[in-house]
Amino acid sequence: MRVTIERSAFLKALNHVQSVVERRNTIPILSNVLVQAGAGKVRLTATDLDIEIVESVAAKVAKDGAATVPAHMLYDIVRKLPDGAQLELEQGPDSGRVSIFAGRSRFALQALPHEDFPDLAAGEPGHGFTLSAADLRGLIDKTRFAISTEETRYYLNGIYLHEVPQAGLLRAVATDGHRLAQAQIARPEGAKGMPGVIVPRKTVLEIVKLIEGEEGDVEVALSSSKIRFTAGNLMLTSKLIDGTFPDYERVIPRHNDKLLSVDTKVFSDAVDRVSTISMEKGRAVKLNISGGKLVLTVNNPDSGSAEEEIAASYDHDPIDIGFNARYLLDVAGQIKSGTMNFSLADAGSPTIVRDPGDEQALYVLMPMRV
Repeated sequence: MRVTIERSAFLKALNHVQSVVERRNTIPILSNVLVQAGAGKVRLTATDLDIEIVESVAAKVAKDGAATVPAHMLYDIVRKLPDGAQLELEQGPDSGRVSIFAGRSRFALQALPHEDFPDLAAGEPGHGFTLSAADLRGLIDKTRFAISTEETRYYLNGIYLHEVPQAGLLRAVATDGHRLAQAQIARPEGAKGMPGVIVPRKTVLEIVKLIEGEEGDVEVALSSSKIRFTAGNLMLTSKLIDGTFPDYERVIPRHNDKLLSVDTKVFSDAVDRVSTISMEKGRAVKLNISGGKLVLTVNNPDSGSAEEEIAASYDHDPIDIGFNARYLLDVAGQIKSGTMNFSLADAGSPTIVRDPGDEQALYVLMPMRV
C-alpha cells in the first residue's frame, strides 16, 4: 500500500471513525483502524463490535492495499502535523509496519493483519428509507435527553424509533420512567412496515456528531437487529438493543384540562435560580399555580430556601405540584417558542408539556412529592 492524502481531509475522517474506539481493549485489533486504499480513495473503518463507522476520503493511490494501525495514535499524529501538510502512508514488504511521511517527519506504526478485522456491516437490512439530516437531528435532539442511564432497564437505554401506521408517522420516543419525550415526522417513503427498533444511546450520540452541519439527506436501512445510517461518504452501522420497549402511550395522559402558559426563558431562568439552593440536581421545585401568577419554591433543610414569582396564564383552580428541577430545565431547553404550555390534572398525575410552535413533539413529566 502506498497513498498520498491531504492532512485536513484525513484528519476529519479519522476524527469521525476513531471516536467509537475504546481506549482500553481486551481484543487488540479493536484498538486499530482499518485503512484500505484503492480506486482513488482511502477507506477508514473502526468498530467496538456494537458500532462500526466507515468513511472514505479522496487520495492519490500509487499502490492498493490494506492494513490496521492504532486508531488513537494515528489520529494524534495527523492532528499534530501542520495545516496543509501532505501525508504519505506506505506499507512495505514488512506488513507488520505502516510508515507515515509528512515533510521531515517520519513515523512507523505497528500493524495487525487486516484479514482479522471484524465486519459488522455484513448482511443487507430489510427496510430502507431516506430523510433529511435536519429531520433526523430533530427526532434525536428532542428525545435523547430522556434516555435512561439505568443499565438494569437496558430496554430504556436508547431511542425507540417506529412507525405509527394509522397516522402515517415516523416517531421517536425516549423515557427513563420519570419523564418521556416524543417527536415525530411524516413517515418517509420506504418506512412503511418497518419493525420498531431501539437505537442505543452511544449510537445516538455518534449520529449527532456525524451529521452535525450536514444539510443533505441521510439514508437509513434497518433490520430487527441492526441499523445503518449513510450520509455522503460516511456510514454508521450499529447493533440494536434486543428488548421490548414499554407501551409508552399508556403513560401519556389524555384528559389533562388545566392549561398553564409561561414565558419559556423567564420560567427556565427562574427554575435555574431557585434550584441553586439545593445541593442535589434532583431536588424538587414546587410550583404554586393560581390566577395570573406562578410561584416557584425550593426548600433545602441543610442550606435554606428560595422563592420566585413569575407571570403566568392560568384560569383554573389553584394547584401545587412539584417537579425535578433538572427535568424542567431539560424540557425548557427543547422549547423553541417564546411560550411553553403545561397541561395539568392534579398534584399526583403526569403533566404534559408542549411547544405551541411544534405540534409534532410532546413531553411528559412525572410529579415529585414536595
